[in-house]
Amino acid sequence: MQNIIKLSSPATHECWEIPVLYEDAHLLALDKPARLLTSPDRYDPDRPNLMQLLHRDIERGLPWTAKRQLSYLANTHRLDFETSGILLLAKNKPALIELANQFGAEQTHSGYLALVHGSPAENSFALEAKLGPDPLRPGVMRVDPKRGKKAATQFEVLERFDGFTLLKCQPLTLRTHQIRAHLQHLRLPLAGATTYGGKPLWLSRLKRNFRLKPNHVERPLLDRVALHVEQLTIQHPESRLPLTLASPWPKDLRVAVKYLRQFAPSIDHPAPDSAIESPDPNENIPPSATSLT
Repeated sequence: MQNIIKLSSPATHECWEIPVLYEDAHLLALDKPARLLTSPDRYDPDRPNLMQLLHRDIERGLPWTAKRQLSYLANTHRLDFETSGILLLAKNKPALIELANQFGAEQTHSGYLALVHGSPAENSFALEAKLGPDPLRPGVMRVDPKRGKKAATQFEVLERFDGFTLLKCQPLTLRTHQIRAHLQHLRLPLAGATTYGGKPLWLSRLKRNFRLKPNHVERPLLDRVALHVEQLTIQHPESRLPLTLASPWPKDLRVAVKYLRQFAPSIDHPAPDSAIESPDPNENIPPSATSLT
């Protein structure tokens, strides 16, 4: 079975290659790239979204859908525009209902990879703080002890750098923008999350004697919300057995960590024993860094 689904939007001239992480008769798990909506955005309804593109191909009977005999496909949860990682789809309505109930009852378990500004005092910590909409900024959440809804997140340090930390985040509740709002409250804003106090990651801020080639403009190593759904555990809707899905690091996060290790190693706080494996040392530098010396 094809393990890459190719999608395109004639309206915006964009193309995506979406890896298939898992598939059976009931489920299809995709590795959603950053900067692709899961479903239509009420603020920008003309922007391409993954579900619309998938349904269009099903209606047209494109080869990747015909091989799977797909007539139904629905997302069981959503990922934000800039968030990458595991997106789980149901191939039939009974599977959708079962998984929607699991997500609604907060019976699923998600592991997020996050790169944040700053350094927490502990290697493992948690925050339980109610979240509610910011009345002055539509679409933005904030800690609101009086009117907010219960929200809890667990955090684990994976690796420390000078000025940055790589975290594993496990939301115990499923509130909108929960991780970024909790991290902002902890004064550990997500890199790239400008709405929540974060900033893009620039090589020029990490590397001494940074020089840019003439007639070149520096582009950030990471200019989107540094959040990736790395793991998702559910109860399979048919077998009722636990099913754990995994997604590899996206290229922009791999490259960001590579340069942080090279130019911003932490001296005061070595990585804990649970630190994740290093990215491939032969990883190619992305276009955003090709002009840098």
